[in-house]
Amino acid sequence: MGDLLITVAPTGAETTKADCPQLPTTPEELVETARRCEAAGAAMIHVHIRDAEHRPTLDPARLKDTVAALRESTGLVLQLSTGGSVHDPLDQRLKVLDAAPDSCSLTMGTTNFGDDVFSNPWPFICELYQLSQEREVVPEFELFDLGHVAALHRLLDKYGAPYGGKVHCDLVMGVPGGMPGTADALVAAVAALPSSVTSWSATGIGRSTLPVGLASLSKGGHLRVGMEDVLTLSRGVPVEHNEQLVSRAVELGRLAQREPMTPVEARGLLGLA
Repeated sequence: MGDLLITVAPTGAETTKADCPQLPTTPEELVETARRCEAAGAAMIHVHIRDAEHRPTLDPARLKDTVAALRESTGLVLQLSTGGSVHDPLDQRLKVLDAAPDSCSLTMGTTNFGDDVFSNPWPFICELYQLSQEREVVPEFELFDLGHVAALHRLLDKYGAPYGGKVHCDLVMGVPGGMPGTADALVAAVAALPSSVTSWSATGIGRSTLPVGLASLSKGGHLRVGMEDVLTLSRGVPVEHNEQLVSRAVELGRLAQREPMTPVEARGLLGLA
């Protein structure tokens, strides 16, 4: 049985297709990426979508079509980003759950995001969380800083457990404006997590990908990888396909004597029906 959840985040909202032609932005590219990453060892996919001009979008019809296409083509746990792009309004971000994903990201606070601000005010967090409970969508709590860990304590104390009863979070590390992508920061964040957390993963942005991944494995955590978070395999060597990042995560896991979970095993970990 697998004991390592590998999530692939193939696209994101920041990188342009013009700057990175191999980024999967069309529905066909996303499905092809999902299939190959599932075969390589991913069990969950974290999805941002683009419009016909490859720009970030939260178009409801396109979200529903993407969920349907991925469900038809793969067995992956489907997680939609409720962050969208940093420019998306809060009301549109709430409507992401109308597409009925298995899971959704739920960021636990506002953070500086490079030169931009990723807005997640407390009333929005509470509304999104209660909506996920009502819609039976499992949230993945995204934690960009130690203040977000404290906010997770507050949210769970106020509204109780998520749908499914499991509490899964992801430490997003190395974003300019958030906590650094270091082993020391990861250890501090994990030590501060609520006792009700049942599983956690870590994401290292850019050059912090490998340090964060190795630290996560050593602490018993899971991994999120993908071209949303890093575009190079090493200095000057671009990623050509998300499958490469998933395969590397599998290899690192096996060095730590951990095997990748299947999507069925991941559903059990996350409390999905």
